[in-house]
Amino acid sequence: MAHAAPVHYAPGARTTPTPTSTSASRWAGLALLMGVVYGLWACAIRRDGGPITTGNVMFGVVTGLVFAALMFALHRVAPALPRELRALSWTAFAGVTFGYLYSLGGASVLRSTVMALVVAAGVFAVTFYRYYTTE
Repeated sequence: MAHAAPVHYAPGARTTPTPTSTSASRWAGLALLMGVVYGLWACAIRRDGGPITTGNVMFGVVTGLVFAALMFALHRVAPALPRELRALSWTAFAGVTFGYLYSLGGASVLRSTVMALVVAAGVFAVTFYRYYTTE
């Protein structure tokens, strides 16, 4: 039976691998990317096929920045919460952000609220299941 030969390194050749990014910077990048997508989506809904204006672009930028900041802050705070509150916090975030986008389309407050609650219920089921089975 053959065995692998040992590898000999020169005395100064070993280096410790350095991580390319930390968890916080990866989440910041993801939150920024999601904020850009959310801002573009909100901007497109509000524009409603009309011309692109400065006010519309600023609306998209501000909406995206608020979304990204809230997502990053929630990611930083959520691990300290118990699993039920963590699932509820992501549920509230998803429900509010979806409901806001839905209301931009011209739907009534009641319809936006119902749709946001439906989405929030699905997010709660998924996140609670994930946290309950992995902790």
